[in-house]
Amino acid sequence: MSSRPSPEQRRELGSFLSSRRARLQPDEYGLPKGPRRTPGLRREEVAVLAGVSVSWYTWLEQGREIQPSSDALRRISKVLKLDQIESAHLFALSSREAPAVATGGRLSDGLELLVRAIHVPAYVRNTRLDILAWNDPIADLFVDYGLLQPHERNTLRLLFLYPPYRTQILDWEQMTRGMISAFRAARAQAQDKAPFDSLITELTELSPEFRAWWPDTNVKGFDEGAKRMRLPSGEITAFTYVALTPVGRPDLSLVTYIPTPPASASECDS
Repeated sequence: MSSRPSPEQRRELGSFLSSRRARLQPDEYGLPKGPRRTPGLRREEVAVLAGVSVSWYTWLEQGREIQPSSDALRRISKVLKLDQIESAHLFALSSREAPAVATGGRLSDGLELLVRAIHVPAYVRNTRLDILAWNDPIADLFVDYGLLQPHERNTLRLLFLYPPYRTQILDWEQMTRGMISAFRAARAQAQDKAPFDSLITELTELSPEFRAWWPDTNVKGFDEGAKRMRLPSGEITAFTYVALTPVGRPDLSLVTYIPTPPASASECDS
């Protein structure tokens, strides 16, 4: 059963639609470019292409209290060329479908045993990016999470407030912006947004970078990619990180860091 989005959520929906509309090129749709005051498609062009009225689509971007149908959202998503994650974000902001992810609940004994038995660096995190279990190799690579308070064991918080992360992680800004995008997408789908909002408040107060980057509208997954690390010895090593979701626990991810073979690592560093 769908719920009514809050005023803040409707404003976020409007900003998201506007930002996605702005990245499109008119000639991709057979439309004349001509002089345009703003980049991308006009609202009326999106409305016509999606088969909705111009006034209705304008109200949607303005954050007015209207509830779009699932069919209308699918058509808008197609016109705006949203990928799977962006489309899910659109639906979550519109509250047309119940949020898919609920946070909370303890880890199973088997999952805790698994993460500690893995020989490559690994940890388990939830959608809020809290680190719930880890093994010795990941503690050696990043930080001994056991020495931190529970509220400090959060990937986003560590990226902004734990200085060694800035020196250890090469391409820190790219990695951090990507993590914010994943966090933003997870928040939209969370049933309980309060834990997310408390972290947003803290980082907004303590980090100028977070304060500047959070208003962005980008959303993305963070399931697989490359990361370059500067080890305590000064050596630069490349890793491939892979996040897997346990069956029956969509709120959790098992994240592993697999060292890239030396030949590929040198290529990444070139």
